[in-house]
Amino acid sequence: MVLIILLVIILVILAGCVKIVPQAHAYVIERLGAYQATWGVGLHLKVPFIDRVARHVNLKEQVADFPPQPVITKDNVTMRIDTVIFFQITDPKLYTYGVENPLNAIENLSATTLRNIIGDLELDETLTSREVINTKMRSTLDEATDPWGIKVNRVELKNIIPPQEIQDAMERQMKAERERRVAVTTAEGEKKSTILVAEGRKESVILNAEADKQSAILQAEARREAAVKEAEGQAEAIRKIQEARADGIRFLKEAGADDAVLTLRSLEAFEKAADGRATKLIIPSDIQSLAGLAGALTDTVKFSGAPGETEEAAGDN
Repeated sequence: MVLIILLVIILVILAGCVKIVPQAHAYVIERLGAYQATWGVGLHLKVPFIDRVARHVNLKEQVADFPPQPVITKDNVTMRIDTVIFFQITDPKLYTYGVENPLNAIENLSATTLRNIIGDLELDETLTSREVINTKMRSTLDEATDPWGIKVNRVELKNIIPPQEIQDAMERQMKAERERRVAVTTAEGEKKSTILVAEGRKESVILNAEADKQSAILQAEARREAAVKEAEGQAEAIRKIQEARADGIRFLKEAGADDAVLTLRSLEAFEKAADGRATKLIIPSDIQSLAGLAGALTDTVKFSGAPGETEEAAGDN
């Protein structure tokens, strides 16, 4: 029975000597009160009653959110600023033995650094220079915490709280700025509307002018087409008349008409020409002689057709 108890005690002691270090962690080991080693990830065995785990160190990036710190600007304006620091432990041994309370030390160091930086800036610069303040604080804190085995990755000003009267003035200024932007936006909208209306009128005038131009072109085209058609009709009519005259002459020739008939046809043509509006007629000489011959023949026929009158005229003589 005693042996079993001793065996159980030995197993418990051995189990306590077996240590498993998880990922992103480190164990600081002391032997008889002095630093012995830093265990990384994996399985480790410590000497019972001699070795002990002095500290569990988290190697992941950590965030420290500190409460607002009162600071005074160069122009004697008191404000409160709270900061957020992102840091990471890089040396577990220095982190364990470098400072008593690392987070408290970082908080006090950040407050001191912030006061020094803001003390060289005026209120307006403080409100508009967050990135500059963040960079200066990160550089200063990283250098100061390096002996503690801590690396400061980033520093952010979470909130800047000026005095209430300054907040009221800033609110009025922001309101005026918003009203100005609304007025500018409204004016720009009206300007664009006016431009759109003018452009619409311009386009309308251009379209009307184009329509009038197209209408004039179409009317001119129509008149030209009508004139061409009319000229073609007149030419066709003249051609038909000439063809008809040629057909008449050809018909007379084919019927065996002599020169007398042709001459009479010519006289008929001149008779029709005389009935026109012409004030002067040019008659060929051969037709004039033929006309005189025709008149003499007419007189002869009349004389021979009245014998009594001829005899009476002779008796009188």
